[in-house]
Formats: sequence, C-alpha cells, structure tokens
Amino acid sequence: METATPPASAALDPREFRRALGSFATGVTVITTSRPGGEPVGLTANSFSSVSLDPPLVLWSLSLRSPSLQAFEQATHFAVNVLAEDQVNVSRRFATPAPDKFDGVTWHRGLAGLPLLDGTVARLECANAARHVSGDHVIFIGQVERFVFEIRRPLVFCHGRYMGATQLQES
Repeated sequence: METATPPASAALDPREFRRALGSFATGVTVITTSRPGGEPVGLTANSFSSVSLDPPLVLWSLSLRSPSLQAFEQATHFAVNVLAEDQVNVSRRFATPAPDKFDGVTWHRGLAGLPLLDGTVARLECANAARHVSGDHVIFIGQVERFVFEIRRPLVFCHGRYMGATQLQES
C-alpha cells in the first residue's frame, strides 16, 4: 500500500514518518560501554553506519531521553556488537528496560574494559571521537581501534519486524 506524499509545506505526521523510515532494512546492533566504576551498559540500536575507511570511523545515534545517555557521553570508548540472526532474544533484552541487561548474556571485557557480547557477527571497539546533538538525538562517532567478524547471517530489522538476510541470486 502506497500513501500520497504530503506537500513540502505540510507538517509531517510523526507516526507515518517513522513507518517510512522503517522501510529501510537495517542490521541490529547492541552498543555497549562501561560506567566509570566498570558497570556494563548496553542498548539495542539500528542507527549504526560506517563513516570512513581512512581513518576507520563509524557512527550511531541515541535519543536525548535515553536513560543510558550520560554513560555514553562520559565514556571514552564504546563497542558496536553486530547481532547474528539467532540473537533476537539478545536484541529484545537490550531494547527493554531491565536492572541488569547483561544477566544471562555471555560476554567478556575488551579494550578499555568494554563489555563485548559473544556469538555476534562482528564487534567493533571504538574510541569516542566526536558527538553531535542534532534534533532529538546525539550522534556518536567512533574511531575503530579493534574489530573481529565472522561470515554469518546477520539479524535484520525492517517494517517493525526481525528478519534474516538471504543472499539473492546474481544474474
């Protein structure tokens, strides 16, 4: 079903705008860091994107209303954990408020004490290089200091649903 495009001068309906953005299939990540005392912090995000190969930069964004915002603003490092197709439960766990999101999740410490999730498709350990407030979000840019990856099927999110990625036949 296709909806009409409103005139440029018309106010955007926030729900319809969100639905339009949801048509862009994204990978699913859990972004992690540690508070100054070492307590692990993490949240599910699909706003992850690459920025540059030289230097190696990535970005992600976080709502200004997020309860985790202060931890990420104070952190010197963050990690991007790209989830595998079989990690829907991990995504849901980190997307939901909980006293200890890491309880029952297998993880270990990386650079600067970063919590790194096990079983992911990729992990990128980043120095917090820049932050930009734009609209109702903060855009975090990280310089990748270390990464690992496996060739596996990633978890994908589109139209409000989890999906798997399937390779198409090339002609």
